[in-house]
Amino acid sequence: MDAVLDIDSQAQGPLFLRIAHAVAQDVTRGRLRPGARLPGSRSLARSLGVHRNTVVAAYAELAAEGWVEARAGGGTFVSRELPEPRPRPFARRAGPRAGVPAALGFDLAAAPAPDVEAPPPGALALWGGVPDLRLVPHAALARAYRRAMRRAGPRLLGYSDARGQPELRAAIAARVSGQRGIAAGPEAVIVTRGSQMAIDLAARALVSPGQAVAIEELGYRPAWGALERAGAELVPVRVDRGGLDTGELARLCQRRPLRAVYVTPHHHYPTAVAMAPPRRLELLELAARHRFAVIEDDYDHEFHYDGRPILPLASADTAGVVIYIGTLSKILAPGLRLGFAVAPPALIERLAADRYLVDRQGDRVLEAAVAELMDDGELSQHVRRMRTLYRERRDALVASLRARLGRRIEIDVPRGGMALWARARGVDVAAWKRRSLERGVAFLVARDFSYRGRAGPHLRLGFAGLDPAELDEAVRRMAAALP
Repeated sequence: MDAVLDIDSQAQGPLFLRIAHAVAQDVTRGRLRPGARLPGSRSLARSLGVHRNTVVAAYAELAAEGWVEARAGGGTFVSRELPEPRPRPFARRAGPRAGVPAALGFDLAAAPAPDVEAPPPGALALWGGVPDLRLVPHAALARAYRRAMRRAGPRLLGYSDARGQPELRAAIAARVSGQRGIAAGPEAVIVTRGSQMAIDLAARALVSPGQAVAIEELGYRPAWGALERAGAELVPVRVDRGGLDTGELARLCQRRPLRAVYVTPHHHYPTAVAMAPPRRLELLELAARHRFAVIEDDYDHEFHYDGRPILPLASADTAGVVIYIGTLSKILAPGLRLGFAVAPPALIERLAADRYLVDRQGDRVLEAAVAELMDDGELSQHVRRMRTLYRERRDALVASLRARLGRRIEIDVPRGGMALWARARGVDVAAWKRRSLERGVAFLVARDFSYRGRAGPHLRLGFAGLDPAELDEAVRRMAAALP
């Protein structure tokens, strides 16, 4: 190479980059062929009238981009394997730095944005349904993950069944059969990315636009959103201390056909009340008679502290009307995104077909690892530890509320779950929520769970994610936020 380069004097940027660009251009034009030797840094620096360090920096940049390669004691040469050329813009006005347009050039179907609320960093979050992530058996999970990779890594990294890993489906079937009274085999199970995916898949499979789906009022907004996106017309039904009012539901069935009912009967979300046994039977009878589906969301079944846990609706379903949805997020961690649905195999096949089009399959390695934790008893042992710990935290929160807030709050102590429902006396709970957040503690109030947007004097306080000292500090801040 002759030490002559066409350096663009009008270009902006450091001189060493302009020299590097000129060399790359000569390679692109064919003036410099692969394998050609480049001048030494001193020689090129003299030719260009620049400091040698500038040429050294230019060669280093070219080497980093793959245009040249340095050989120990032999100089610098044009690489034999050159970088892929940058694509040429087909519209001159677009330019390489045009970016993504800020506005759409087409119409978008209207849809409500997800109502996602998050506490500020550092706030003490009294939000129910969130386990203490500091207590996740990280080491055991990591060991199981490594074992799964060693044993079947190449197989697990390929495509597989949209219903989930066979060993995890079998482990879930054994768990719900042995502990929840649901006689299910692996063919009746699909593993999903969290229970929310299971709800969404059920909604897609069940609902056509305009069909009515009954929901609990108060209730779980993300489930409502999935049902509405599927085209459902939601009809709220009252909840009282006996759970869903099945008398009101029966009257609704007389007025119009229902496609499904979405319920949380074990611990109603958000009040934590359990559906009374007579209402459970009536709900199943109504579903069988009127041929609608019951979407049973049993989101925290493992955490029951006083007395024996109540079996799911699915355990008494003889008509094939219940879609039972559970999760491992409350046991382990929400970030693992592991949920499941149990239903007649024909529906499982339909859910898998829809899931295939959206997500194809889950994380096979993770599913195999969690199946191993279930099979060797590690998961059950962790659940027992957390059940004891969360009961202690429930009691600690109740004691702190009674000591610091006295008669300003009435507490419904739940028999299970991960949160309690409380009634404030003489307090605007929305204003209390805002003032508490300013003091670094976050909680939700009745309006956050109302389909009709109605306000109420209630608040939901989660206790699983914080230790007793943190819970007491959170209540102290709540008390300081009162007028």
